[in-house]
Amino acid sequence: MRLKTLAAAAIASTLCAGVSACSSSGGGSGSSGDSAGDKPLVGVDYPRSDSDFWNAYIKYMPEMAKKVGVSMKTTNSQNDISKLADNVNTLVAQGVKGVVIAPQDTAAVVPTLSQLAAKKIPVVSVDTRPDSGDVYMVVRANNKAYGEKACKYIGDTLKGKGNVVMFEGDLGSINGRDRTQAFNACMKANYPNVKVFGEATKWDPPTAISKLNTVLAGNKINAIYMQASIYLPSTLQALKQKHLLVPRGKSGHIVIVSNDGVPAEYAAIKSGQMDATVSQPADLYSKYALQYIKDAIAGKKQKAGPDGHGGTIIAVRKGLLEDQIPAPLVTIDGKYPGSKAVTDKALWGNAVS
Repeated sequence: MRLKTLAAAAIASTLCAGVSACSSSGGGSGSSGDSAGDKPLVGVDYPRSDSDFWNAYIKYMPEMAKKVGVSMKTTNSQNDISKLADNVNTLVAQGVKGVVIAPQDTAAVVPTLSQLAAKKIPVVSVDTRPDSGDVYMVVRANNKAYGEKACKYIGDTLKGKGNVVMFEGDLGSINGRDRTQAFNACMKANYPNVKVFGEATKWDPPTAISKLNTVLAGNKINAIYMQASIYLPSTLQALKQKHLLVPRGKSGHIVIVSNDGVPAEYAAIKSGQMDATVSQPADLYSKYALQYIKDAIAGKKQKAGPDGHGGTIIAVRKGLLEDQIPAPLVTIDGKYPGSKAVTDKALWGNAVS
């Protein structure tokens, strides 16, 4: 279900994922420690290339590098924290002045942050926030809001009664914890008659489907909350095999809400196979990650408050700021309170091709 261009980006990224870093930039290649002209040379480690969301993020990076005015060297750690550490060392050896990372294990990345701090190389963390240690800026959306939006949409649609399977992301990640805790807290407070089957998956679709099948063997399921779009193809296939893939609006339909806002989700919403998703802004993540690392290299100071592009910078703890980029709920027609219609051309998922 992935788009061809995103698949091409994944292939290119994978080719770059070896020990050495790839070289790219907005207007040519950054081939030395000092970039050409006034474009600072930055290192970007892509966290993985096995999802449409991250492939879109990878696709946006060269475009945003041109807009922001930086040169890039890139690597791909393929969801391996030890590879991330090695990649960062490679990037530093190649002379980058700052590093953009998106660590999937937010505890294990701390030693790498300490090493970079000792070398006075600033860091911007995208999508995830390190459990400890400092970075110049965290660029992510409010992931607790992801869980709350999914909870309220499902709870309202089920009229406060039913069974929900939640595919929990990796609870070793701040994103998995935020989405899980917020969803559970919202359900407990607002929809006490909804039973939640929380299934730990570590962002692994086969694990999710195995656990879904176990729950379905003994229970009627009314809704599924997927904390990432990577679960979508296998979930739809599993429901189809069990004759449970009933179109939205028909009796027996299982409400499906996801997170990411990729084109495949929009297609599923339009076809009636799923109901809603939260659009995680891949385009804005790439743009502001590069802008903030450029600011860090230039010595610019940041402070809490409105970020100037629709979000808010918050002080997470002393010395750590997080720019929370807007991430709207997307539904078929935008009539659900606070949601956008799936056809809204402003959504990045409608712009990639």
